[in-house]
Amino acid sequence: MHSTLIVARMAPESATDVAGLFGAFDRTDMPGRMGTRRRQLFAYRGLYFHLQDFDADDGAGRIEDAKSDPRFVAISQDLKPYIEAYDPATWRSPADAMARRFYTWEA
Repeated sequence: MHSTLIVARMAPESATDVAGLFGAFDRTDMPGRMGTRRRQLFAYRGLYFHLQDFDADDGAGRIEDAKSDPRFVAISQDLKPYIEAYDPATWRSPADAMARRFYTWEA
């Protein structure tokens, strides 16, 4: 399994709206198209954490391929009022907001 973690900024009161947008998105075939096995959203003191788990290590590539899908474009636009780049000066794409894993352990 492969995971990605996106870190951004979000007002705490936006959590319900953001969850609703992803709930609708995840009821489509898009998660399967991207290879997403599980999505978890977290909020902590104005920060937003978006954890996605994929079956294979090609999750980033499959997301890249899905970026042109109108549903992907739509959710990206719909999230803009709620999610702000952690560092707007350096943000060009979601890849610029991905945390770097530096330790992992499994039983």
